[in-house]
Amino acid sequence: MERIAAVFFYLIRNAYPGGLCFIALLLASCATTKNYSPNNKFGKAELQEDFTLLKNILESKHPSLYWYTPKDSMDMYFSRYYEAIGDSMTEQQFGWKILAPLTDKIHCGHTSFGMSKAYGRWAVNKRFPSFPLFLRIWNDSMVVTGNLNRKDSLIKRGMVLTSINGMRTSEMAQTLFGFMTEDGSANNVNYQRLGNNFPYYHRNIFGLYKNYDITYLDSTGKELRTKIPLYDPAADTLDKRRIRPLVKLTKQQKKARRKERLQNQRSLAIDTANNTAVITLNSFSGGRLRSFFRRSFKKIRKQNIANVVVDLRSNGGGKIGNSTLLTKYVTRQPFKIADSATVMAASLRPYTKYIKGRFLNTIGLSLLSKRKADGRRHFGYWERKTYYPKKSNHFAGALYVLINGASFSASTLFCNDIRGQQGITLVGEEAGGGWHGNTGVMIPDITLPNTRMRVRLPLVRLVQYKHVPQNGLGVMPDVYVPPNYEAFMKGRDKKLQVVMEMIKAKQ
Repeated sequence: MERIAAVFFYLIRNAYPGGLCFIALLLASCATTKNYSPNNKFGKAELQEDFTLLKNILESKHPSLYWYTPKDSMDMYFSRYYEAIGDSMTEQQFGWKILAPLTDKIHCGHTSFGMSKAYGRWAVNKRFPSFPLFLRIWNDSMVVTGNLNRKDSLIKRGMVLTSINGMRTSEMAQTLFGFMTEDGSANNVNYQRLGNNFPYYHRNIFGLYKNYDITYLDSTGKELRTKIPLYDPAADTLDKRRIRPLVKLTKQQKKARRKERLQNQRSLAIDTANNTAVITLNSFSGGRLRSFFRRSFKKIRKQNIANVVVDLRSNGGGKIGNSTLLTKYVTRQPFKIADSATVMAASLRPYTKYIKGRFLNTIGLSLLSKRKADGRRHFGYWERKTYYPKKSNHFAGALYVLINGASFSASTLFCNDIRGQQGITLVGEEAGGGWHGNTGVMIPDITLPNTRMRVRLPLVRLVQYKHVPQNGLGVMPDVYVPPNYEAFMKGRDKKLQVVMEMIKAKQ
């Protein structure tokens, strides 16, 4: 039975639709996209029908709906956002005014909403008006990292903002977080998301303004006020000049592109002067990781490398099999994936037709889970299976793992299993993935029948192996290295710098 379970979990993590189905969907989508307009509005009855369906599915199939939010509070939120549905709303309005704040209240980082596929096809390669500044929020300040209005000579990289339209930094962050999902209370992942695309979140949550009233600190630390205009891509002639015609690539150029993409997903760099290898992993999916791990740790062994740094600061997770394999290369002791892995029901009925991947998900739920005395259905395979350190090319030297808010999902499983072992140090900031556990593994989309909007539905509650209390935190580092303004301005990697200083001090 356990071998069958292993085969199933491989299939569920690697499944893809057949080619004929893809072609049929592609042909159907062409007509849909041609007639699509983001300004189309849905009637109140249609929106309420979608909302009620979503509520029913979450209540019957989501395994952690009440993990961080008690049932009476969740019932109150369902009622609040149902009543907030307007007489008519666009897809964008329904998503950001209703679905976004609702899914945030679940405090599950894998439960989030998405626009319809038609909207996604319509939005491809389009630029939208928005708040013009890219920002990173550190402590009580917002630091400018980029300005879409390139003609603006006042607001430059590194400038510290203290308010936008009268909203101070802490209030701004907490308001935005009310529309963004996270595991428990581990909002460090949302600081990362805001840093990656602050204009996107500000536009969708606060709307657009012709001008924005901001306060900032000048070179002497004095707070000053000014107005900055909306970024309008239609009027940005510099932006238009950047557009280049598509050029057909040669086979050699395509090969170079593929190699570059692989390097961006994962890479190995060896610093012979400090006897250190740096492995950068930006995902646990794709990247031919099994062969990459094998080659990398073989090279590390042959060159007698004493220190290895694993950088997971951009790793949002992926295939649990790959994170487990990496753990086997570096762990000093046996481990499991989970203390418990449970689901709510043996099938997706009566909502099967609204949920993607219904065939494989139904097989997994019905055949591989078994109800136990606690009333939940358990995946015994993951609860019983013990993994051991690899015998070939195992690394037993000094291991340093770089983490931050973007270290999520499968990255968190890896960090939890190795944390506290001799010779292993986690460096950086609180990870975005829940330390006690998270809900994911099988994560199909719910497609709402009227708006065609999607909500991710994680089906498995996974409580970490040797888990910590359910306190809402992400995996914590052994050595805390917060964001550093000076390092940012000088383009230095402060966290990696701290690790290299630790290695040199030891030598």
